[in-house]
Amino acid sequence: MTKIVPVLLAGGAGTRLWPVSRDALPKQFLPLVGERSTYQDTLLRVADSELFGQPIVVTGADFRFFARRQAEDIGIDATVVIEPMRRDSGPAVAAAAALARSRDPDAVVLALAADHVILDLEEFQATCLAGLKAAETGRIVTFGITPTAPKTSYGYIRRGKPAGPDGVFAVDAFVEKPDAKTAARYVAEGYLWNSGNFLFRADVLLEELARYEPAIAAAAEAAVAGLSDDLGFLRLETAAFAGAPQKSIDYAVMEKTDRAAVVAGNFRWSDIGSWDAIFDIAPRDKSGNAIHGTVVTADSRNCVIHSTDRLTAVVGIDDLVVVSTPDAVLVVPRARAQEVRELVAQLKKSRRREATDHRRGHRPWGYYDSIDSGERFQVKRIVVTPGGTLSLQKHHHRAEHWVVVRGTAEVTLGTDIRAVHENESIYIPIGAVHRLANRGKIPLELIEVQTGSYLGEDDIVRIEDVYKRS
Repeated sequence: MTKIVPVLLAGGAGTRLWPVSRDALPKQFLPLVGERSTYQDTLLRVADSELFGQPIVVTGADFRFFARRQAEDIGIDATVVIEPMRRDSGPAVAAAAALARSRDPDAVVLALAADHVILDLEEFQATCLAGLKAAETGRIVTFGITPTAPKTSYGYIRRGKPAGPDGVFAVDAFVEKPDAKTAARYVAEGYLWNSGNFLFRADVLLEELARYEPAIAAAAEAAVAGLSDDLGFLRLETAAFAGAPQKSIDYAVMEKTDRAAVVAGNFRWSDIGSWDAIFDIAPRDKSGNAIHGTVVTADSRNCVIHSTDRLTAVVGIDDLVVVSTPDAVLVVPRARAQEVRELVAQLKKSRRREATDHRRGHRPWGYYDSIDSGERFQVKRIVVTPGGTLSLQKHHHRAEHWVVVRGTAEVTLGTDIRAVHENESIYIPIGAVHRLANRGKIPLELIEVQTGSYLGEDDIVRIEDVYKRS
C-alpha cells in the first residue's frame, strides 16, 4: 500500500487566541487542549508507520528549533522545511508537494494544519484510507466534516456526484462562511464543513497549480531546486520563494480545479480558531466550564477559563472567556470571542509589546523569562537545555550578574573559560565578550540581573553563533 506523506503547515499566527497565542509563539506550539501542543498531537496522529511516511513540517525560521524540539520530545523524526517568509498556504503546500515528488515521483501527500484538533483516531485513519483511493486516481481530496451545529465561523462544501468508493464525492461548490440563517440551511441540506485538510498525489497538485497559478508552481519548484541545508533544516531558496503570490491553497487550486473531491470525516474536529471553539472541543466540568491550568470556580457556568501559570479564581460569571497569562489578562463574552482579532490589531497599532511577544522568550538554546524590570534593571530566569550554547557576544549598555541555581554553566569571559556551579555567581562587565553554555546532562538554570542605561534585546552584538543567527 502507498504510504501517505504527511505535511504539517506550522507557520500561522492565531491572533484570535491572544493572549496565549502570539506572533512570537503561536497556537500550534501551545497546549490549548490537553497536555501536548496541537502540533505534537498532529504529529502523533500520523505516526502509524504502516499508513504514513516521515512527516514534512513547513514553518518559519523563528519556529524551526521549537518545531524540531517538540517533535523530538515525542520521539518523532520530522523533516523541517523553513519558509523564508509567509506566503499563505498555497506556496507552502506547493513547496512541500515539490519536495515530496523529488523524493518519490508517485508520492501521495496529506496536507494538515498543525493547529487543528482532531479526535477519534480510528475515524481519522479510515477517512485517510478512503481519500487515498480517490487520490491515487488523480483526485485532490479535501476532508469535509459532518456538522454538529450551524456554525458561521466555518466555510462549507456542497457535495456533488459520487467520485469513488467509500463515500467520496465530487465537490459541487465551496461556499464562504455564511450567516446564521444560511448556515442552518446548509446543515439541513447536507453540506459539510471545510476542514482545510487535503490529500493528493504530489504530481497532480503541481499540474493543477501550473494550470491555474503558474507563478506559485514555478516559485515552489525553484525554491525546492535551490534547497540548502541549515543546521539540519531544509531552507527553501529565498529569492525563488519570494516570487510566489500570497494565496491560500483553497483560492489557488481547490475552488478552480475540476479534480476536487470530498470525503466526509465523522471524527470530532475543530480549527480552534478562537476561544469559543476551544469551548466546543475541550472537556468541561459539571458546570459546563472548559478549564485549563490552576483554576478555582464558584457559581460560574459555561465559561472558558485558561490560566498558564497562576491561580485564577472566578465567582458568579456565566458565558465568559477568562484568560490569564503572566503579562496579560483577557475577559470577553464567549459570544464575542471572534472580536479578539480586532483587539490584537488595536494593541499592535499602539505598539504594545504584549500584542506580539510573550514574557517568556524561546531561543534555539532554551528560553528566558523576564521576571521583573525597572528603569535601569531587568531580572531574567534563563534555562539552557543540555548541549545548548548562547552566542559569543557583548553589550554596549549593560552589565550582567549571573547566579546559577541548577546545573553547571560553562562561562566564557574574555579569554577565560570557567565552570560556574550551583550557588555560585559571576559578573559580566559592560563591553566584555562572553558566552554561556551547558555542557551537562541536565537543564542549566540561572538568574540574570541586568543593569545599565539600555536593556533592550537589540543591544546584543553577536561575534559568533552556532545557530547562524545574524
